[in-house]
Amino acid sequence: MKLKRITYRVLKNFKFLPNRRLLKIRYRYYTDEKLNLEHPKKFNEKITWLKLHFHVPILTQLADKFLVREYVSKKIGNQYLNELYKVYYNVDDINFDELPNSFVLKGAHGSSLNLIVKDKSKLDITAAKKAMNKWMSHCQYKKVGLEWAYKNIEPKIIAEKFLEEEGKEVLYDYKFFCFNGEPKFLQIDIERGIKDFRCFYDLDWNLLPFSIVTKTQIDCEVPKPSNFEEMKTLAKILADDLPFVRVDFYSVNHKTIFGEMTFYPGDGKEIFTPHKYNSIIGDYLTLPKIPEEHKIITVF
Repeated sequence: MKLKRITYRVLKNFKFLPNRRLLKIRYRYYTDEKLNLEHPKKFNEKITWLKLHFHVPILTQLADKFLVREYVSKKIGNQYLNELYKVYYNVDDINFDELPNSFVLKGAHGSSLNLIVKDKSKLDITAAKKAMNKWMSHCQYKKVGLEWAYKNIEPKIIAEKFLEEEGKEVLYDYKFFCFNGEPKFLQIDIERGIKDFRCFYDLDWNLLPFSIVTKTQIDCEVPKPSNFEEMKTLAKILADDLPFVRVDFYSVNHKTIFGEMTFYPGDGKEIFTPHKYNSIIGDYLTLPKIPEEHKIITVF
């Protein structure tokens, strides 16, 4: 078993392999399960199937943290967008003197490309630029798990307002899992980047009895935000009949602020505990049909 795992660890980096084969290898390595792409049933299997087969152009816009703003503006209005200071296509174009004392820099073309600046006077600008230059060469599609929505995004960095609320070191992050246009439950990230607490609630604000093994599920109850019903409604509007999308919001002093839209949470390889919830959640998602004589879906 140890030798087999070592073999999969090596093979998962062979990017020259056919996508279907590579996805099966990566899935086996990270989950220790076989990937069923012919008749996917589990949530992770269906997310992986969407990577391979659901290539609708609008996903590129929605995964782009800059271009998605236009979509959000048209669907629910500018009032739900965080304040944007500037967008940069070259790190050398960033003029830190023009930015306020606190701000956030994000790579719009991938996940976890974030620089949170609470006090600009303490920022090591040389180190920050070095990190962001690495961001600009980052390709989420190639470096992670063939997440197709990121494949054609032009690398860029956006500067946004630093969101904060008195009494909280880090804002709660409310992530609505939407299946075929309908929100079914949400994930709440607490103290992200510090302790990485995470829990799941249904849409009636009942704590759900499962977690992700890579994160800590908190046992205490999370207070229901005053704008929860608004967030739930907005998530449904933004999901707009997509097979699957996770729509994220922040609640800042009772005001709803859009975060991002994600199509492949955990790269489709997170381990649920109890394990049965991978199948239970998978039942929520009805995959679209591939047109005859085609291998991918380009319209829906």
